[in-house]
Amino acid sequence: MTTRQEREMEAALRFIRPEVRRERAYHVGSAPDVTVKLNQNECPYDLPEDLKRELLEAFMRAPFNRYPTEQPDRLREALAARLGHDPDGVLIGNGSNELAYTLGLAMVGPGARVVLPRPMFALYGTMARIFGGEVIGVPPRPDLRFDADALTDAVGRTQPALTVLASPNNPTGLAMTPDEIARVVAAAPGFVLIDEAYVEFNEEPSAIRLLARHPNVLVMRTFSKAFGLAGLRVGYLLGRPEVIAELLKARLPFMVDRFAETVAMTLLQRPELVRARIDALKASCRRLTADLQALDGVEVIPSQTNFVLFRTGLEPRLVMAGLAERGVLVRDMSGYPELPGYLRVNAGMSNENQVFVAALKETLRAQAGV
Repeated sequence: MTTRQEREMEAALRFIRPEVRRERAYHVGSAPDVTVKLNQNECPYDLPEDLKRELLEAFMRAPFNRYPTEQPDRLREALAARLGHDPDGVLIGNGSNELAYTLGLAMVGPGARVVLPRPMFALYGTMARIFGGEVIGVPPRPDLRFDADALTDAVGRTQPALTVLASPNNPTGLAMTPDEIARVVAAAPGFVLIDEAYVEFNEEPSAIRLLARHPNVLVMRTFSKAFGLAGLRVGYLLGRPEVIAELLKARLPFMVDRFAETVAMTLLQRPELVRARIDALKASCRRLTADLQALDGVEVIPSQTNFVLFRTGLEPRLVMAGLAERGVLVRDMSGYPELPGYLRVNAGMSNENQVFVAALKETLRAQAGV
């Protein structure tokens, strides 16, 4: 029998939209006493201490009592110059996740169709459903790559308001070819968002070139991965100025604070630092892949990002628990129907990778009773 308080709470919760109540909150979680954190595709390198001090001193001179501009104009101009794009076609957000929700506000209403290849970052499906959209999921090929033929057929058949492509993709680490992306774009009546969060690690060329030919193309990037600013939340969206002008109507103002803009600007002005870290991470990911491939019974998906998808034949929860006991945190990907048994580990510094591989070997031996 329910208590009065429970009945009153349920009565109140009925006023929260059912689309929201059906979803689950995004939650990564953590384990206690974990010294090697390789579960969120982060850059393992923090900014140099002298640079941090310089940035903090510069921020101390900023007026805390004044609003920032609606868009961080200095950063917008710098990105436009770097990418050869019109500044009015750049929208900067509080991380790319915030920009994804802005797209939902602008494009996805009740019954609107959204084509999403599978598996892909779960936020996009959540966003589409919360705004009342109908998600059209497209299964991958047997090798887990996005099926360009099936995607092209789906957008032509369902006429979606929005199609999302992630290249390279999270969680698989696999990229689409330029021809595959162009085919989907050409078939799509609505907007096509190409999420390039991991573009700096990708050997395939960027989809930015499509912006000049297709008004329905949007390209999204982040400072969280290669630039190592996951803690400051800076992402940006590229599109035609006319499209960005409409999206600005749907998004909240003042989403990027002065400090985040200052740090992002500073890193754009230090390309040698960023390039050295990208090169180091690409080499780290190659070594990590080779170390995993050398283990008996471990299946590895070669990656075009800073992370690797793998499985061992054991239940992921057992492997996760064994690694956590040894001070290592990775991510369980088996919640995706297409990824049974898979785990994801991002490339860390050399010593972190070594600790992870050793912990995995110990875990596998312990589970085998050796």
